[in-house]
Amino acid sequence: MISVHTAFPNMANPLGTLFGGHVLELMDMGAAVASQRFCRNAVVTASTEPIDFRNPIHVGEIIELKCRVAWTGRTSMIVRCEVHGENPLTGERRLCTIGHLNFVAIGDDGRPTPVPQLKVETEMEHRHWETGQRVRDDLERRRSRKAYEPT
Repeated sequence: MISVHTAFPNMANPLGTLFGGHVLELMDMGAAVASQRFCRNAVVTASTEPIDFRNPIHVGEIIELKCRVAWTGRTSMIVRCEVHGENPLTGERRLCTIGHLNFVAIGDDGRPTPVPQLKVETEMEHRHWETGQRVRDDLERRRSRKAYEPT
């Protein structure tokens, strides 16, 4: 899934760069579309894994978002999102963030439902699968810690 947007002033902080929360919102919506297209079911965001902002996106720049399912489990999918900023006048592009979001497919009964197995063929798809597996392993370790339980 690829989407393209323009960074407007109402999306920015006093420094003229996009709010991180707005970038996260774009990633969540794009990842939802990618995962829903993949499994052809309703989906919900289960978690966002650590996301680091590498470079700012400035007002007036083009925001390009690429999201693809990188890993699948029984009912869940890890979606890789890449966000680039582009100066529309010079064409200079830079990677602003890469993040992974965890989605769960939901069946007609409102419960998690199985998703298709992802076909991993290219070298890049294998790298993304391995990264998705590490993201999933980290998520499981985090959830298994006693401190994760609500008080």
